[in-house]
Amino acid sequence: MSEGFKEELAKELGFYDTVQKEGWGGITARDAGNMVKRAVEIAQQSLLKNQ
Repeated sequence: MSEGFKEELAKELGFYDTVQKEGWGGITARDAGNMVKRAVEIAQQSLLKNQ
């Protein structure tokens, strides 16, 4: 994932402030999992639109 996309996801999911203060290592495993889950959802939506 690009850095910009990760930042947008973090903002959407509500933990971007943690990323700014502590870096990506400061987020919880749950937040990281939610970020991946959301990225997959976005990718699936994009694929469905292109069919």
